[in-house]
Amino acid sequence: MKTSTSEGKHGIQWTARMKLDDLDFADDLPLLSYTQQQMHEKTTSAEAASTAVGLNIHKGESKILRYNTACTNPITLDGENLEDVKTFTYSGSIIDEQGGSDADVKARISKARAAYLQLRNIWISKQLSTNTKVRIFNTNVKTVLLYGVESWRTTKAIIQKIQVFINSCLRKILQTLSATTNCGKEQTRSQWRKKSGSAGSG
Repeated sequence: MKTSTSEGKHGIQWTARMKLDDLDFADDLPLLSYTQQQMHEKTTSAEAASTAVGLNIHKGESKILRYNTACTNPITLDGENLEDVKTFTYSGSIIDEQGGSDADVKARISKARAAYLQLRNIWISKQLSTNTKVRIFNTNVKTVLLYGVESWRTTKAIIQKIQVFINSCLRKILQTLSATTNCGKEQTRSQWRKKSGSAGSG
């Protein structure tokens, strides 16, 4: 990989002494650059390094996302312009041009809601205990909701959105507001601490 990047010279500032050039995940390679020219050079270098070892870059699946820039000159790969996008999905999480987590959180809530509705027969069942229903909710709905939470910028607004969704679901399952609120908050805090280290960072 070092042969296809600038080895810290053309990346984005990550720490006071370090620049971040790229992110590696399976066969995906997000390249990070501060300027248009740097991105052009890095893309060309990645293509050359890939060709040298018999690999091909899929141009149709290669996208460009710009953040806080007025430059719209195209980035090319083997003479073809790469598509500019406002969002893309990387490792299951949505990355957008604003650099925040709002789009990803919205998508996770939507997927968790779908998972919740698919289990409607369980929530209304009179054969299952409340504790069993809550355990099913935690394993089948909350895990969908909090997938990728480690990469979120956990603001108070995001935590509130997550909590509102959980409380709404548990209210219907438990049918008591007080039990829902207490149970929901404690479970969310506990799981958030396990996955991201802190539930209240903002």
